[in-house]
Amino acid sequence: MNWSQASMTWKKRLRLNWKGGMSLVLATSFALLTACGTQAPAESSTTAAASGTEAQAKDPVEIEFWYGLGGNLGDNMKKTIDAFNASQNEVVVKGIVQADYTETEQKLQAAIASKKVPAAVLSANIDWARKGYYAPMDEMIAADPNFKKDDFIQTFLNQGEVDGKQYFLPMYGTTQIMYYRMDTLKENGIDPASLTTWEALAEAAAKMSKQENGKTTFSGWQPMWGKDNMIDAVLGKGGQILSDDGKTVMIDSPEWIETWDLFRKWINEDKIMGIEYGGQGWEYWYKTIDNVMKNKAAGYTGSSGDQGDLDFSVVAAMQQPGWEGIGEGKPVANAILAGIPAAASPEQQQAAYKWFTYFSETSNTASWSMNTGYIAVRQSAQQDPEFMKFSEENPQITVPLQQAAHASAPFQDPTGGKINDALKDAADKVQINNMPAEQALKEAKEKAQKELDRITK
Repeated sequence: MNWSQASMTWKKRLRLNWKGGMSLVLATSFALLTACGTQAPAESSTTAAASGTEAQAKDPVEIEFWYGLGGNLGDNMKKTIDAFNASQNEVVVKGIVQADYTETEQKLQAAIASKKVPAAVLSANIDWARKGYYAPMDEMIAADPNFKKDDFIQTFLNQGEVDGKQYFLPMYGTTQIMYYRMDTLKENGIDPASLTTWEALAEAAAKMSKQENGKTTFSGWQPMWGKDNMIDAVLGKGGQILSDDGKTVMIDSPEWIETWDLFRKWINEDKIMGIEYGGQGWEYWYKTIDNVMKNKAAGYTGSSGDQGDLDFSVVAAMQQPGWEGIGEGKPVANAILAGIPAAASPEQQQAAYKWFTYFSETSNTASWSMNTGYIAVRQSAQQDPEFMKFSEENPQITVPLQQAAHASAPFQDPTGGKINDALKDAADKVQINNMPAEQALKEAKEKAQKELDRITK
């Protein structure tokens, strides 16, 4: 698939229609043997009864699986669902596509309220699990001899635990890495191996960016819209979201203010970096990718899962940078988790578990990684023959794995999302409205601290 085709796939909405039928075979006739006062032999009677009571075939359990994926990711999810449905006759998964992860959660909230829930959801809400909206899977795992807990990448599996119970299973792992145009860096005499710090990247972005009449015509770099890229950079400088005792919000510390204000300056004042924002679902994300692939930007910071949408004859991948005098970056590596709503029937819950564990089988998680760039959730996937061959020919697939080795754990918001909401609003003020980071972050800290105090005091 060429880039022009790939860049349009985000506009599609996939729908999987399952058609099937079951035929029932009934054998109901037998002869009563009578002859001149004699009876049929006992064994004939037994045989006839057995042949007359054939077991009725059981219909497969049909479940809905909600997921917010577009583009190449959506295409690959549909293929995996089709493969699962074809692999067995006990469960039929019907894929229901949303615009993104946020829309999935919004629709799930309404479904939970109406008690008409899907059986499987690509979404994890720790607070909802604590409230009983999701079903723990511990009993199903204990009864499954093929689960092989130790083979999972533990940091990913552990992210699905809530209060000691396994409420969510990892479908794949992700981390934000850097993609750059090889031709642009070469034309400007920039060695990508030298871009190990944010300071070096900003210097290179200034060299590569172009402006005409005060308007940027070519961006030296494009961070992805939102808080996540900037939080990654803060973590590399030693910043924290909460204090060690979990009682104080720390987002107005010098590490936060200095880092976020540099991004504000690079985007709004120096204009050496740019962001795409707004739109529906993942629209902003694919516009960012388009800018690089259509030679409007030198590179961007995006998901490891973007690899299936990129042309690696044009771009290459590298890890996120650190800071001068501090060390390598510490961006977040997190699992994309799936859960089973508690309101689903026991039969549907078992069906959802069967689907989740199929997805995470060694060969399947390795295939997902090769096709999407996301990180496989099983350690054994790295020894999968196809994956080993693929990584030799496509070295970009190893960059997320290398970065995950020194990555930070994702933030678990104890307020049920209120701290993350405050950070999201602050990021918009800094990136879009050019508000000084100190002001935006202090306002966010005040809101976040009030929410945290509700549960800690």
